[in-house]
Amino acid sequence: MAATVYRLWEQDKVELSASIHSLCTPRLNAILSARGYDTKLITVFHLLNHSSGLWNHADDDYIKTVLANPEHRWTREEQVRLAVAKAGPQGKPGAQYLYSDTGYILLGDIIERLTGEPLAHVVRREMRFDRLGMESTWWEVIEPRPSGVNPSARQFMDGIDVTQIDATMDLYGGGGLMMSARDQATFMRSLFENKIFESPRTLREMLQAGPHEGSEIYRGGVAAGAIDGREVFSHLGFWGTAVYYAPSPGVSVAGFTTDRMFRPALVKLVEKVLGASPGVEDS
Repeated sequence: MAATVYRLWEQDKVELSASIHSLCTPRLNAILSARGYDTKLITVFHLLNHSSGLWNHADDDYIKTVLANPEHRWTREEQVRLAVAKAGPQGKPGAQYLYSDTGYILLGDIIERLTGEPLAHVVRREMRFDRLGMESTWWEVIEPRPSGVNPSARQFMDGIDVTQIDATMDLYGGGGLMMSARDQATFMRSLFENKIFESPRTLREMLQAGPHEGSEIYRGGVAAGAIDGREVFSHLGFWGTAVYYAPSPGVSVAGFTTDRMFRPALVKLVEKVLGASPGVEDS
């Protein structure tokens, strides 16, 4: 999602400093404004690095609601309404890092309005999935399942089978993509090795820390950190995925666990691999 926004930025289709007031759907703008969010001060950059001050609709209460009615078909507007019903502004825009899937839902809306195309189509094209050979990657609900792809793994949450939860609960920007661990590693490596952006300058812009509190741990769509003194960038998926990239020595590692409760163990394993010999193979 974030990389797609930066692709549009390098094509001069969006400014990172632009206010979301005129970019997002007027109805969503009205919902946010009515709760006290000043959308004229919230920028695209704030959404990308989670410094917008937006409440995260995807909190524990949301998960409980989803589990209570797993067949419900969610809309983007419903999820934004959940966020504003729970809380107003969590601080001034650009003041501090505060993770919010709601911000990425708004980015999904903005991408669709800027391009006039469905989010899944834009992401597939701009992220070059087909050119990169990511044959097991597709957007649930919106795109057909590719032929020949292995069956999807069952998913559990604290031992509860959540495989059949309607995909719309996390479809509009905070999630939605299905892919193999290999495709995750391929994408991360391609992103950092300039096979997606037209110019190396775009990746530098994406990884630039903002002036807000907490910017050292999260950039434009990826977490930043270090393992054994080596810089690493990563992203964790809610249902139990983890993907990392270490610029030196240029290693991409991804993994998946069928139960989210074991994600910490997966992260520990991935970080152990990255802390090993510089000559470790891509996984």
